[in-house]
Amino acid sequence: MVAVVSSCGLPRVGPNKREIYAGSVQRSGDAFVVAVNDRVTRATAVQPSLGFTEAFRSAGKLGSDTIQPGDTLSLSIWENVDDGLLASEGTSQTRLEEVQVDGSGHIFVPYAGRIKAAGNTPESIRRIITRKLEEQTPDPQVQVARVAGDGSTVTLSGAVGGQGVYPIERPTRTLSAMLAAAGGIAISPEVAQITILRGNQRSKIWFQDLYEHPEYDIALRGGDRILVEQDTRSFTALGATNGQARVAFETQTLSAVEAIAQVGGLSTVSADPTGVFVMRNEPAEIANQVLGRDDLVGAQRMVYVLDLTRPNGMFMARDFSIRDDDTLYVTEAPFAQWTKVIAAMTGTLGAVGSVSTAGDTLSGI
Repeated sequence: MVAVVSSCGLPRVGPNKREIYAGSVQRSGDAFVVAVNDRVTRATAVQPSLGFTEAFRSAGKLGSDTIQPGDTLSLSIWENVDDGLLASEGTSQTRLEEVQVDGSGHIFVPYAGRIKAAGNTPESIRRIITRKLEEQTPDPQVQVARVAGDGSTVTLSGAVGGQGVYPIERPTRTLSAMLAAAGGIAISPEVAQITILRGNQRSKIWFQDLYEHPEYDIALRGGDRILVEQDTRSFTALGATNGQARVAFETQTLSAVEAIAQVGGLSTVSADPTGVFVMRNEPAEIANQVLGRDDLVGAQRMVYVLDLTRPNGMFMARDFSIRDDDTLYVTEAPFAQWTKVIAAMTGTLGAVGSVSTAGDTLSGI
């Protein structure tokens, strides 16, 4: 009866340990099956390294009054004569409101001509205009103010309190200050990543590194695009766990024990703690180091085995790092399959008894 029931193919969560080992290169498969130890843990402890490039870190802060193309200026000019070049009759003051800096960075002022404004401060522009006008009118007094404009702005998008276009002003010349001006981030700081696009350059950091490494609080430039997004790494949990799903990372680093905990732990009625497997395609550099060889080329299929019942087995699982796209699989205990056999046999015998009883009843009728 046991043989008949077993041959029918009992339901199960996936392959058992014997079937996984059969897929190793030592047998008929093409995967390397490796028991996790301290050496393997050290060789596979590779995590994504994020950080701003030197070009981003070395950029100095913009002067808060530095004029950029697209900015708008306000000019006031006083002439020390009754009949001046610019002033209307009866007044010595001329106001030129909303003088916009063109795409090439220039402005035009009557009698002073075309003036380079971009890259200069209002004070520098004031001196240039004064020098050019004093050749035509005695002792001109000039005042220049930066009013507004879109020349020195950055774009913030993604998981921030307020997405939009923000001007670079004296309090918001650095990345952390600009994020604060936008309402901060709207996701967990542990899994938040900040990407900055500047022209054809792109660089990314972890949000927490912004405060742990002061050099990452970089100076901003007009036209910077800042994207705040959640870490997209994930792993897949299958088998005898309390939750089978594709699971996102909740921290920058994730151990096997933490990954098991994220899916509710091992199933108490069916899991085999000696058969916890982590499957991944490992780069050749790491695979060669793990296997103690140097002839492998290209990504290799690796199956790492964790036995939680061994001495220090839990420590091994705590130290072994889960990486992006890993598959965490827990096999069923042999007892769980035996229980299914017994249940199937009991159900079969019960069904036979029911049919027999029904037959006797019909015969009696």
